[in-house]
Amino acid sequence: MTIDRRRFLAALGVGGATVVTAGGLARGVASILPAFDKRPTRGIAGQRVPGSPAAPPDWSALRARLEGRLLLPEDQGYGVARLGYNELYDDQLPAAVARCASAADVQSCLDAARGHGVPIAARSGGHSYLGYSVPDAGLVMDLRPMAQVQVRSDGTVRVGAGARLIEVYAALAQAGRLMPAGSCPTVGVSGLALGGGIGVLTRKYGLTCDRLVSAEVVTADSRVLTASEYSEPDLYWALRGGGGGNFGVVTRFTFRTEPAPALTVFSLRFPAGSAASVVGAWQEWVADAPPELWSNCVVSGGTPPTCRVGGCYVGAAGGLNPLLDRLIAAASTQPTARTVLGKSYLDTMKYMAGCANDTIAQCHPTFEGGRLPRAAFVAVSRVLTAPLDAQGVVRLMAGRAGMDLLLDSMGGAVSRLAPDATAFPHRSALATAQIYASTTLAGKAAATAAVDAVRDGLAKLGAAGAYVNYIDANLPNWGTAYYGENLSRLKAVSRHYDPDRVFAFPQSVARATASASSAR
Repeated sequence: MTIDRRRFLAALGVGGATVVTAGGLARGVASILPAFDKRPTRGIAGQRVPGSPAAPPDWSALRARLEGRLLLPEDQGYGVARLGYNELYDDQLPAAVARCASAADVQSCLDAARGHGVPIAARSGGHSYLGYSVPDAGLVMDLRPMAQVQVRSDGTVRVGAGARLIEVYAALAQAGRLMPAGSCPTVGVSGLALGGGIGVLTRKYGLTCDRLVSAEVVTADSRVLTASEYSEPDLYWALRGGGGGNFGVVTRFTFRTEPAPALTVFSLRFPAGSAASVVGAWQEWVADAPPELWSNCVVSGGTPPTCRVGGCYVGAAGGLNPLLDRLIAAASTQPTARTVLGKSYLDTMKYMAGCANDTIAQCHPTFEGGRLPRAAFVAVSRVLTAPLDAQGVVRLMAGRAGMDLLLDSMGGAVSRLAPDATAFPHRSALATAQIYASTTLAGKAAATAAVDAVRDGLAKLGAAGAYVNYIDANLPNWGTAYYGENLSRLKAVSRHYDPDRVFAFPQSVARATASASSAR
């Protein structure tokens, strides 16, 4: 059995705690990463340096240099390897896919593409919401071969940039450890961590980026650096929430972990017509909840919209049930179904991933196995800093069949850090909101207009920020929405490590501008 995004969302009562990526589920992916020319005449890989040859890169030479494998369109396996997670971008055909096995392979790719007009993308899990990890006529640096997970005796874990979340969870569980991260099992650790990393253990243990000890990074000028509190501290700050693809290609992470306790998962389904009362009660409930409790509230569009609540509790059912009783009483509505299950750390992660009854291998189908889980969807986000008018929220979803509004609780450990302690600015958030709609290529324009309308409606209700891992092509004032007051410092870090704006993809930090209100 394989996992698709709809099944994974359904496992949370439909609630995704991350997703995707480097804009990816996911920004579980990295963004366009053009290369930097170290010669006096400089230019990005996506542009030809004046006076340089217009010929394509020497793919044969790159193939000879790589420890991993280079796949060209005529090679067996290219047809699968070139695909990203979102089927809406299947018309993008990379010129080559390099299966990078080391930081040296990443350096070789940058060197090969430099000056030839070839865009470059680093791909971890491939969950980019906007397909940035599969640039048309470009070079994909597929980091998947760097997927080693090593739990060390000091309680840290070293994770290769190509590891998927379920693999990280399985290795940690075997050692009796945990770290907070997302729910979708095939999301890559890179995009998730670089954009922040929201998940079902966030309120107790913080964001994924809060656990980052150090990162091995290949920068725009092809240097391999270690970013940590004591080495390249500005880069280290920026990598914790500044978004994938902005400052370099991370090839390895070291994270702090915690002992893994017993956990309890839950799901409440409420009757039609009760969505507004549940949404209103849920917002007040999570604002006062202990950090051991993480929850989502999912409003599914329809006539009328319906609502369900799910989540995870660090502890036993005896501590959780009184909290659920309090929510139900506040909503003045009895759920039609109530499920409370005690589970181990790994079983909880599998449950939240929608693969509770599968093996670890079935939870993360691979390119090589030919069982690549994919979906066609559009999704956008907002960030709630305070409770919104519940009636207004539900009205936005009226009649929108096939669309889900996922509210994921924040607070707890997330709020213990100042907004400028890391690049992730939304420390005072009550919740994040993801608006998600499955669609087809033919329906993409209509689905995009619909999710954008709900996004803008939430902004009018008071939810102005946005989560960079749910990267959004049409988001107004996106630089400020993603980064808030941290944008100016992020731009300074970008100028320092990438003065020629090598990593200037459409929504890169280098191209971001502050809104008028933020600039004052």
